[in-house]
Amino acid sequence: MTAVVYRFTSAWAIAAGLVLVSIVLVTVTNVGAFTLDRVLAFADIDVQGLPGYEDYVRLAVSCAALMFVPWCQARRGHVAVDFFIEMMPSPVQRALDKLWLSLTVILALFLAFTMTIGMMETYSDNELSRVLGWPNWPFYLPGIVSMALWAMVAALQLCGRERANV
Repeated sequence: MTAVVYRFTSAWAIAAGLVLVSIVLVTVTNVGAFTLDRVLAFADIDVQGLPGYEDYVRLAVSCAALMFVPWCQARRGHVAVDFFIEMMPSPVQRALDKLWLSLTVILALFLAFTMTIGMMETYSDNELSRVLGWPNWPFYLPGIVSMALWAMVAALQLCGRERANV
């Protein structure tokens, strides 16, 4: 089970990276279109940017940003105050680590729960993106999965089931 969770965490981060690459490609295309529009303005040639660019970037960033959190937890890459904790005895360090991991599990589950409620409200309100007219509720799903995965990774770490190479 532990290996599957950690492998999924890595695959989830790669998927987030692919979403970021798509954001970059869309942005480069849009900037290129605006540049061409300005360069070709003297010839009365109009080059349009991508319609709904802002919609896509907003929705895609909201997915990708949260998709990295479980991988970061798996690598213990979150901010830690090591210089203060290192001066404490080992039992205190372990107790603080367990406390913070417990609070992380609770926080991640709470966020998954509240995001689920937000997704259901967005679905029931039939909320659409402004330009593209896409429903907004499906873009909550990667965040909910990310929060649940974050909680799972922290819970595994709390139980002493960490993988060194993620």
